[in-house]
Amino acid sequence: MSDRYTVAVVGAGLVGDRLVAELRRMGFPLRELRILARSARTAVLAGETFEVGVAEPEAFEGVDIAFFAGTEGEKGASVQLANEAISRGAVVIDNGSDFRLDPKVPLVVPEVNVGALDGHQGLIANANCSTIQMVVTLAPLAREFGLKKVVVSTYQSVSGAGRNGVEALENGREDVFARPIVGNAIPQIGSIGDDGYSTEETKMREETRKILSLPDLPVFATAVRIPVHTGHAECVYVETERDADLPALLEALGAASGVEISDDFPTPLEVAGEDRTFVGRVRVEGRVIQYWCVADNLLKGAATNAVQIAESLVGVHARA
Repeated sequence: MSDRYTVAVVGAGLVGDRLVAELRRMGFPLRELRILARSARTAVLAGETFEVGVAEPEAFEGVDIAFFAGTEGEKGASVQLANEAISRGAVVIDNGSDFRLDPKVPLVVPEVNVGALDGHQGLIANANCSTIQMVVTLAPLAREFGLKKVVVSTYQSVSGAGRNGVEALENGREDVFARPIVGNAIPQIGSIGDDGYSTEETKMREETRKILSLPDLPVFATAVRIPVHTGHAECVYVETERDADLPALLEALGAASGVEISDDFPTPLEVAGEDRTFVGRVRVEGRVIQYWCVADNLLKGAATNAVQIAESLVGVHARA
């Protein structure tokens, strides 16, 4: 292990901005920080001015860790450039969806399955934002009570669609989502497949199974876009293999890394800027558990989780 690392962030959008901020805030040991994008320009990220370089193979020379920070689900950059970065000695942490379900690529939420990093081949996938906050709450339930079925309804902010999504809310653009978002709730995130599930709902099912190592776990998701700037909320229903009671349930959730229990209930507005997943409205009856969880989709749902992966790779634990 080195004492300092040369890091590249590919993408200068909302997630790229938060990645720069999190690398600084979390004290990641940087030797050099490069920002790469489609075109060279000057850009301000997290309050810092950068000379952005062109994302091309030669730009990864000397890079130790490369974060591909496109908008959630955006395809293309890692497909074109990840192997180029890896061949030059970099480890790639990809926020896009291209490689998450590739059996050769670890899909990692460090509080849940950090051991999946063992034996990686240079490419590591960052999970979907809505999946991340759910699995950090499901993992302690799986350990303590076993999981039989999960049903989740999500209420996802416009920033999950990047700057275009934010503009749709702030400026009334109607060409970003399937319906106008202002004053609305849209039960479609991504395209809807022949099975009736949207791509976001399918991601939640398949990624949850992979991260928890429960390949047959029934996961039924309904993903809804709402007119909120930042922060995803989820209503989660869980059927367990063993009986639970409220004290044991709260103990399991309260002891889970990255989870904080609210006295009543958290909201997206309150958790924006926080790096944990917040849980409230916890209910239990025998083998049925219900709760509400909220997280900042740009932080724990993207940038924070990615930097935590990097910390795990290099053996740095900058935060208490």
